[in-house]
Amino acid sequence: MLLICMVASFSCEDYVDIEPKYTRDADNFFKAPEDYDKALTAAYDLLQTSYLSLWIGEIASDNAIAGGESVTDSEGLHQIDAMTHGGVNAELRSIWRWMYAGITRANFIFENKDNIDFAGKERVLGEAAFLRAYYYFELVKFFGDVPLVVDKRLSSDDVSGLSRKPAAEVYDQIEADLTYAASVLDWTSPVRGRVTKGAALSLLGKAHLYQNEFVEAAGALDQVINEGPYGLFDDFGTLFRLDNEHNSEVVFDVQYVALEGGSYGCFVCLEGHAAVGFHGIRGYNGPIYADGNSYNLPTQDLVDEFEVGDPRLEASVLDIEAFIANQENPDEISYVKGAGGHTGYYNNKYLKRQDELGLPDTDLTSPLNYVAIRYADVLLMAAEAHNRKAASDDATARLYLNEVRDRVDMPAVNATGAALTEAIYHERRVELSGEGHRFFDLVRTGRAANEIEGFKSNKNELFPIPQDEIDLAGAGWAQNKGY
Repeated sequence: MLLICMVASFSCEDYVDIEPKYTRDADNFFKAPEDYDKALTAAYDLLQTSYLSLWIGEIASDNAIAGGESVTDSEGLHQIDAMTHGGVNAELRSIWRWMYAGITRANFIFENKDNIDFAGKERVLGEAAFLRAYYYFELVKFFGDVPLVVDKRLSSDDVSGLSRKPAAEVYDQIEADLTYAASVLDWTSPVRGRVTKGAALSLLGKAHLYQNEFVEAAGALDQVINEGPYGLFDDFGTLFRLDNEHNSEVVFDVQYVALEGGSYGCFVCLEGHAAVGFHGIRGYNGPIYADGNSYNLPTQDLVDEFEVGDPRLEASVLDIEAFIANQENPDEISYVKGAGGHTGYYNNKYLKRQDELGLPDTDLTSPLNYVAIRYADVLLMAAEAHNRKAASDDATARLYLNEVRDRVDMPAVNATGAALTEAIYHERRVELSGEGHRFFDLVRTGRAANEIEGFKSNKNELFPIPQDEIDLAGAGWAQNKGY
């Protein structure tokens, strides 16, 4: 018995003292080049939450209403739609948490960037820099002044002393990251969905545009136009179809797959594009399209913005009653109007179709990518920058604007000055409708109060900081004005 106890004692002591052979933790993770690629993939992963930014960018504007099953179905979206949102809003808190999760993962790479040297290291760092800039850009356009954390992880003690930095400082970091990314990345990547020089320069131009830095915006965007490999896709009507992904117009898109399921309890876990299924026609039984949840429904105001004969209207907005009336068997087609609102229109760019379904639940597993930056947007941003800079270049602005219009056989614009500015604003609305840009375009150009019902100036330009985040940080953050 004594011998057994002695052996057992030594064995237990040895077991406790031995470090497990294959333990990997944050402090010993970056040992080989493939570890950096794995960490980079993790940083990309948060892009899959982009559906929420897309929704809010449309629903908060005059382009769409929240829709859904009822006004308590994703209640936060209905509050944003009505401009009654406050600091307790599940959707806004998700934006905050998800963007900082992405930033943390990018920072983790930079914190360990000097551990080893290897071929392709600058590419990894360039892509990580873009992702950090992308996530910070989302935060600053939603919330304004936000905590700025670079190249390090934070303990709970650190967070309690973290202040919100002025938006100008956040933009400085965004510009620095994107300038670096553009300097080390190539125009193309052998891996689909990876960041390129064109994506970095395009987002850099957009960041300058949001600060009314038109000369700088024009410089970055002109480089994309003059040196990049991009061009407008010939057929706008099929631009957003699954078969035409990765076409010449895509500057940067968020990758989704249909081969993995998901859960309504964890939207950040999804590998499919949730917006597509949720945009679907509620209770639909008929050809081409598939049943969905009737979210993010275009408004009559948006439909009326399109010029007569503009083919982008039908490609962008599905008029459900007109569609049914044009079918061979209209009496056999049915759908349900959601109690969360009904306009008769659906977002035809990202709409659930029978030939583009993922695995069940098909609402959560759409394989359709989200095109976050496309060449038409680059042309229109560049047109605006040239038109609005101090020494305006309206000839170049018209050239870019009319290239977009010519693609869909719309007549050329010959305006100058303020009239040209308005023409560019109109073009951005109809060309980019349903893609999540409208609210932020209205805010940055000072037009939101005139176009959005319920919008209060000096308040609704920004969204409120989630109250739970203020309380958890304990850093004394002041809430945004008016909330």
